Amino acid sequence: MHETDMTKALILTVRDWWESQPEKRAIAKVHLTVGKFTCVEPASLQFAFEVQTRNTFLQAATLEIEEIPLVAFCHRCQQEYLPDIGIRYACPTCQSPMEDIRSGRELKIGRIEYGVE
Repeated sequence: MHETDMTKALILTVRDWWESQPEKRAIAKVHLTVGKFTCVEPASLQFAFEVQTRNTFLQAATLEIEEIPLVAFCHRCQQEYLPDIGIRYACPTCQSPMEDIRSGRELKIGRIEYGVE
């Protein structure tokens, strides 16, 4: 399960940022953007976050995940399309192979929210 390693990296990144802040305010939410083409399972990521943040500076924080669909662009047809992940990656109109991915590979921290004090 690569979600466990991804969660460790997420926690380290947030910790490094948090430690660099002049005030160490409690973090309430971590907003994460995850593209469908990253093959990251949001439920597994959510579970790993809950387990790995126990007894840490993030123990009261929740993880909010925004999933971004896989969108490709066919240069032959000059149109965007939504490939069926794991089934069919070719253009549904002309069957050209998927070459230009417009979205779906994102994996980034969108923002961090502090708790109410």
